[in-house]
Amino acid sequence: MIRLLAFLIVVFALGLGFAWLADRPGDMVVTFNGYQYQVSLMVAAVAVVAVVAAVMIFWWLVKSLWNSPYTISRYFRVRRRDRGYQALSTGMIAAGAGDGALARKKTKEAAKLIRSDQEPLIHLLEAQASLLEGDHEGARQKFESMLDDPEMRLLGLRGLYLEAERLGDRNAARHYAGRAAAVAPQLAWAAESTLEELTARGDWDGALKLVDAQKSTRQIERDAANRRRAVLLTAKAQALAGSDPTAARTAAIEANRLRPEFAPAAVAAAAALFKQNDVRKGSKILETAWKAEPHPEIAELYTHARPGDAVLDRLNRAKKLQEMKKNHAESSMTVARAALDAQDFSTARREAEAAIRMDRREGAYLLLADIEEAETGDQGKVRQLLSKAVRAPRDPAWVADGVVSERWAPVSPVTGRLDAFEWRAPMERLGQLIDSHEDASAGPVPVIEALAKPASERPVEVIDDTGPRTAAGKEAESHEDHVRPITAAAFAAVPADAEAVEPAEELARLPDDPGVDPDEEAEKSPRRFRLF
Repeated sequence: MIRLLAFLIVVFALGLGFAWLADRPGDMVVTFNGYQYQVSLMVAAVAVVAVVAAVMIFWWLVKSLWNSPYTISRYFRVRRRDRGYQALSTGMIAAGAGDGALARKKTKEAAKLIRSDQEPLIHLLEAQASLLEGDHEGARQKFESMLDDPEMRLLGLRGLYLEAERLGDRNAARHYAGRAAAVAPQLAWAAESTLEELTARGDWDGALKLVDAQKSTRQIERDAANRRRAVLLTAKAQALAGSDPTAARTAAIEANRLRPEFAPAAVAAAAALFKQNDVRKGSKILETAWKAEPHPEIAELYTHARPGDAVLDRLNRAKKLQEMKKNHAESSMTVARAALDAQDFSTARREAEAAIRMDRREGAYLLLADIEEAETGDQGKVRQLLSKAVRAPRDPAWVADGVVSERWAPVSPVTGRLDAFEWRAPMERLGQLIDSHEDASAGPVPVIEALAKPASERPVEVIDDTGPRTAAGKEAESHEDHVRPITAAAFAAVPADAEAVEPAEELARLPDDPGVDPDEEAEKSPRRFRLF
């Protein structure tokens, strides 16, 4: 467009010049070698323009002839390159569609028409074709060759990372992700995998730096970054609680500042402050978190903030928590536990029953069973309450990826995902109960431990009458043949209609010996449930 405009301006200028000369007639005389030449001014101007035009045309012809070999070669080179890019485009589309044969064909065609050092996409297409053909070793070698090229390095690391994930080699995958995150922290896949690696080995400071890098590159939103920082700082505070109380306190307070409603952060911060005798500030932190969402760990730490307090003082602190969050089951259960410790059975019973009315769950029935046993010792009522606890919904717990834990943890023990644990009622009846400080492979958790210390410490057994047996077979079997101690796994299979064996039925099994105290033997005998 600019060249056309310039041409029009030149033509317009020439027209104006000739018009100006036409209005001013005159002659031009030239004397050369004894001869005199006289022409009009207009003829002279036309001659000069014609000579200049002829010279320019002659120069263009000479230049074109001189550059013709390069022009011809460039034409064929451009045509070859266009064909190569067309083959490359077709191959990429074929690879995306899963057509390995066409992708390999177009890879070879593109490699012939375009130099691979000039177009890195040829390496990518070749690797994709190898993957579609099932040649994972060839694809891995191609990705490794990309590491030498700064422009292709991240692509090669991404390919090696995916191959390591496919093979289940988490260490190799995290290694490649770490190299990529060091160069480009804005890559989500690299940052997330590196974050999992750092948290797995407890490098909380490194994980915090990576989260800050994600926040600065706007890879994650500010709220999400603050949430992750709070989780990491809480984990750091828990790790340093025994070795460096000052650093643990700083980390926990920062975590609580980022998420005041986060119970683990509040508990860690308050515990660190209580160790330094700052009861007032620690109590305020717990009160703020309690108002947001009551949590049993908050209540436990708050009521025992001062180790030297009497049981009545702890009861008063529990009632103070209840005032902050009225008509909540956790508030009533907190007061009930404190009242039980203070042997104020009427208050304990009233609050436990109120908790059951607000939220019918197993913990409330177990607490009421403890109160019944401590106050009256009526084993029949205790068993009845325990039977109700079996049928009641489970108490809230820390749940992540199908794992139920008694304690909060910063990462999932299954996937390694950060901030995976949620405080909610498990979907399973009992599921997996894993202590975050114990190995999950240590074996099944006894139901006595799983149910948070029921009223009696007697073992629990199940009378399994579900198997297909004839009447004669049943008579021939002893009672012990189908009575088994129950563990967490077995207890999970107990249906809601399991029936507690009555005390009279247990006493009927006791030996007929005048020297045996029936009440004492009944206390020693296991609690049993019958399956029908």
